[in-house]
Amino acid sequence: MKNQLKDQIKNQINFIPGQGEIRDMLRREARLFVSANKIEPPVDFKTLEQQAKNLLIHLNLDNQYLEFAIVVTANEIWSEVVSATPFNRRLLLLPQCLRDTSNCRAVFDDMGLVCAGCNNCGINGILDESESLGYTTLVADGTSIAISLVEEGSIDAVIGVGCMQVLKQSFRPVNHVAVPAIALPLMHDGCDGTTLDYKWLSEEIRRYKFNPRISPLSISTLKNKVRDYFTEETLRRFFPEDTEVERLACKVVRTGGQRMRPLLLLLAYQCYNEHDTEEMYSALAVIIECFHKASLVHDDIEDRSDTRYGQPALHTAEGIPVAMNVGDYLIGKGYNLLSRLQCEPGLLAGCFRLVSESHLKMAEGQGADIQLSEKISGYSAADLLHIYKLKTGEAVKVAMLLGAVLGNAAEKEIQYLNDFSEWFGAAYQVRDDLMEYRENKEPDHPMEYPFLLVLLNEEMKGRCTLLNGTSGLTLDGLSAGLSSNGFANNLKNSLLRQRISELRIEQKAEDYLNDCIKKCYIELDKLQNYKLRLSLYGVIGKVFKEYNI
Repeated sequence: MKNQLKDQIKNQINFIPGQGEIRDMLRREARLFVSANKIEPPVDFKTLEQQAKNLLIHLNLDNQYLEFAIVVTANEIWSEVVSATPFNRRLLLLPQCLRDTSNCRAVFDDMGLVCAGCNNCGINGILDESESLGYTTLVADGTSIAISLVEEGSIDAVIGVGCMQVLKQSFRPVNHVAVPAIALPLMHDGCDGTTLDYKWLSEEIRRYKFNPRISPLSISTLKNKVRDYFTEETLRRFFPEDTEVERLACKVVRTGGQRMRPLLLLLAYQCYNEHDTEEMYSALAVIIECFHKASLVHDDIEDRSDTRYGQPALHTAEGIPVAMNVGDYLIGKGYNLLSRLQCEPGLLAGCFRLVSESHLKMAEGQGADIQLSEKISGYSAADLLHIYKLKTGEAVKVAMLLGAVLGNAAEKEIQYLNDFSEWFGAAYQVRDDLMEYRENKEPDHPMEYPFLLVLLNEEMKGRCTLLNGTSGLTLDGLSAGLSSNGFANNLKNSLLRQRISELRIEQKAEDYLNDCIKKCYIELDKLQNYKLRLSLYGVIGKVFKEYNI
């Protein structure tokens, strides 16, 4: 029977098999192929395409059905994850072209088509079936709405229907944020009178298999939980003393920030240890935020930054001595709360060693950053990446590793997270330098984007002038005095931007950024913890959304 089906495929003209039994056979073979080759998500399109070609070779078929093979291979790679996702955490996305335009009574809103239930097409039956199971449903073109729902935390997986062209265009943005997805192609392209394999869709909609090891963990839901840990009422449990220093320390912890470090800590902890209490989660979130906010209080003083989160910085509002004292108090508070955690003494000792070593490295990175503004011409791009790993990377690392250590992660897993965190920190800082350069078009101080300056300096080595018609102008001179000398220095900064543009320094910085992001993915692919790997893929996709490498 299988050989007869293969012969029929060879004689088909359309790239989607017209006969259901042929489609079913290819789906079965894709499932066996993915399982036998232990292919785990997410995979990039180049890898997916090669695996689909390997499947066709395995079946002794030519590339006529390559696009269909790509779809079913991708589906089987994600199948277990989607199947482990509860129905009420899934989205069914249907195209509007399935409707009967001549008889359709539907209306449209900002989200898409609102079915009138007229039964003049198959949409109503599909919606009834999926909604009865608990699905969120949308009848809309494109995937941007689906991705936004995932990012908001409304859903964790998608089953989508579309023409081959749409499915191909959707793969990259969906895979970029590691959205577990199943795709079903329409039987033929066109914007009207299209159809699909309804039996196949019904099977995918109803497939469910409980598997806590791989069921998706919603980053957005976790982010909302973390936010609730920093309300005034919740923090009172950790800051009960009615003293001025404790009041200010609590205010610093409560005010502003994306809470990325608590998020990453709890993400790692939950992925390695799923059986703890809200009391433990909230304590860990506050501990890591105490350390983080202490570093910000001190950094604002060292960097002479007058504002933080759009408000006067603590040293601006209360004076430097008070701010220094509050920063020191927060460090002590973090260690004090850490000492009270109810966990095995050996684990607790490992946590103290991890946090203290991290403090040393971050101080080393901050010291190098301070020296950077005094002698920037002596630094290379590699030097700055090292500084970024120590400053930003170490702040990410201590959060990730604290969660992993407390969750009893294996040593290899901890090493992979260590390396991932360093490259993530470097990428984050290079991205920030690019954003500072692009978003602040008015004359500014170039030390706000030092990575671009270092790349410019490397490009200009051996040349007589740094700027057009401005001999003798050095990077060190710019960093020492540009911010305070009026029109002449604004002109120099304008010329500096001109040279950055002429020598394509932005593109060179983007190349470094993309390289750092790729190295993040390399480390993630080594992780054995399935849920954490997929979750961190999603984090990277959201943080570096504009850099879809």
